[in-house]
Amino acid sequence: MTDAVRPGSAAHPRPDPAGAKIGPEIGTEIGTEIGTEIATEICTGATTEIRAQDSEGHAVWRHYLRGHATVTRALEAELLARQELSLAAFDVLAELAQAPERRMRMTELADAVLLSRSGVTRMVDRLERLGLVTRGRVEEDGRGIAATLTDQGQEQLDRASVTHVAAVQRHFVNRLDETDLRDLRRISRRLTAGAAPEPAATSAELTALSPRHD
Repeated sequence: MTDAVRPGSAAHPRPDPAGAKIGPEIGTEIGTEIGTEIATEICTGATTEIRAQDSEGHAVWRHYLRGHATVTRALEAELLARQELSLAAFDVLAELAQAPERRMRMTELADAVLLSRSGVTRMVDRLERLGLVTRGRVEEDGRGIAATLTDQGQEQLDRASVTHVAAVQRHFVNRLDETDLRDLRRISRRLTAGAAPEPAATSAELTALSPRHD
């Protein structure tokens, strides 16, 4: 190594014992140390911000879960008290009522009510014992099982729908203003993006979703 590049040579003078000079080498070390501190502060700040954003998102998620659970529990309680029908059973009957010939394949029914295959099978078992639903093989291809809403099931659904609509109005719609409802609808559509297209709301449904101020 030549004197031109050797640390401590004339090209890179070290400070004298009195500290009269700070050469490029020490200046580089100080600059590196300062740069590292700044970079660390930036990274720490960025990490803190990311954690804050993440924490906020999880807080919203928890509020959403609590809100959903509060409303669904209230609906379930009223349906059980007034109609002796669970919310899941009501959903099954409602889906069948809207299907052609009031009949759906079990696999389609499970997807529609967001239950597992085994879950919807157990639910249909109970409804069948009550005479609200029947089951049979799909005639078109002889494979698969379909559930069909009976006349008794339709009558039970009609009675339960009165309780359900009133409970949704009381525990959900009336607690939100028009802006809340629009925002929630937009957010819900974004969350379900890629799922089956949502049917257009009827005028009756839109009227039912309008906040009441009485």
